Amino acid sequence: MFDVMESRGDMLGWEAVGRLDMPQGFCTGALIGRDLVLTAAHCVYDTATRQPYPARGMTFRAGYHHGSAITERRVERWAVPERYAAELAAGGSMTSGTAVATDVALLKLEQPVSSAEADPFRIHETPSPGTGVSVVSYGRGREEVLSRQPDCELTERYRDDILGFDCDVTFGSSGAPVFVRENARLRILSVISSGNAGGEAFGPSLPALVSELRQRLNREDARPKVTSGARRITVGGSNRDGIGARFVKP
Repeated sequence: MFDVMESRGDMLGWEAVGRLDMPQGFCTGALIGRDLVLTAAHCVYDTATRQPYPARGMTFRAGYHHGSAITERRVERWAVPERYAAELAAGGSMTSGTAVATDVALLKLEQPVSSAEADPFRIHETPSPGTGVSVVSYGRGREEVLSRQPDCELTERYRDDILGFDCDVTFGSSGAPVFVRENARLRILSVISSGNAGGEAFGPSLPALVSELRQRLNREDARPKVTSGARRITVGGSNRDGIGARFVKP
């Protein structure tokens, strides 16, 4: 069962979750910093060509609701784990164990989002199987409104820190934050990478990957700016091969 946020009032506290629009579709993303959006790595790649999307072709719409957003920001650049980029470059599947275990992207926005507009979420360490979680996303058939599945669980922790959930996910749920409650506050445990016909969804453990990507983006900030007109684009249990159908963006 989904709680569909039909009115703006229903979205109170969820303003930092938004729709990430790209040339070929959309995913769900969430702010984890004033100018940082967390989503799935496969969202920033063209599904047919396996080529990365240019950052400037992406827009994050925080609190998107029936055609309007609380605020919108274009993406300046993004980073994915080097292991993910290498897996795709070698011709590996986007649903291989290696890909799902590293299916995280961190997007740097052109301008920060103010605290009056949305408060970013924090990342959570992985709890034990059986812990209750919830997923908030823009899924197919409800892509104009945010919806939440409040009652699902972390079912398994596979090798390489792949997490399994019994959450009902679909197209458009790619990159959606998986939340866990800690001391009455919501923290992001994972992002939706893929799912299978058996009703299981999969996503990576976040702390180490997000730390790596933050550091890379920070190093980019510290480098001298390119002034010649060129623009640099940064790309980046059991290990379950073919772990599930990756969600193709509508």
